[in-house]
Amino acid sequence: MTEFNVKLSTINDVKIFVNTVMRFDYDIDIISGRYAIDAKSIMGIFSLDLDKELKLIAHADDVSELKSAIADFIV
Repeated sequence: MTEFNVKLSTINDVKIFVNTVMRFDYDIDIISGRYAIDAKSIMGIFSLDLDKELKLIAHADDVSELKSAIADFIV
């Protein structure tokens, strides 16, 4: 399990982010406060407060490809 802080500022950021994380077979969650949602759910992400940084949790041992793919969103 690996954690990153991410920032999704615009609607386009969310679309690109979801399309990117959908390529990975393992579970990826986004945590905002007490809410945990599937990072592959565009509707779930839009239900969060996007003004704040979000915590991404990837449930895999090697997430180097994921980290490279979402580098623009990592804070």
